[in-house]
Amino acid sequence: MTKKVLVLGAHGQIAQLAEKEFMEETDDELKLFLRNAKRLTPSNPDRETVIDGDAANVDQLKDAMQGVDAVYANLAGNNIADQAKAVVEAMDATGVKRLVWISTLGIYDEVPGKFGEWNNSTLGSYLTRYRSAADVIEASDLDYTVVRPAWLTNHDEIEYEFTQKGEDFKGTEVSRKSIAHVVVDLIQNNTEIKHSIGVNKPNTDGDKPNWY
Repeated sequence: MTKKVLVLGAHGQIAQLAEKEFMEETDDELKLFLRNAKRLTPSNPDRETVIDGDAANVDQLKDAMQGVDAVYANLAGNNIADQAKAVVEAMDATGVKRLVWISTLGIYDEVPGKFGEWNNSTLGSYLTRYRSAADVIEASDLDYTVVRPAWLTNHDEIEYEFTQKGEDFKGTEVSRKSIAHVVVDLIQNNTEIKHSIGVNKPNTDGDKPNWY
């Protein structure tokens, strides 16, 4: 079944990889929502629409969500919690239920050992902001999935495993291509509803990512 998917933060690296997979592996139609829409040229104008907008603006989000089956939020910034509130409000107003929300590892202090200590000190207040946003999403009545990637690489590979909220995070890194694939799979198959999943490449345990 063809779905219409709204991509928030469509210029992000993971978002662009996900958009490519949507175009190549599904029949879905995409609305690509970003600041300064001139930065993005659709690969298939018949299936992709580019929308210039601010993800903290509820009215712009509501307009973009008309006729949409799912929202994939690849957002960042100091106001990430405000963006989360705006996304939830707009989805509630338009009746869209399915949300895939990209967060980060460590928001629940779930990363064990020396790597956890390093992650906390390296990310600092970033974790607090992303936790606040995840709290907003998890308190909603949406069919959300929060995705918490390990440290990201540009390796051309799809290899990953999940941990659930409440479990220790595993591994130290994962490819952006893997996260993009996870996003497409979550939306295609409607899995991991109301879950917060950690995503890592297997067998990458260590005190920090080996490339750092």
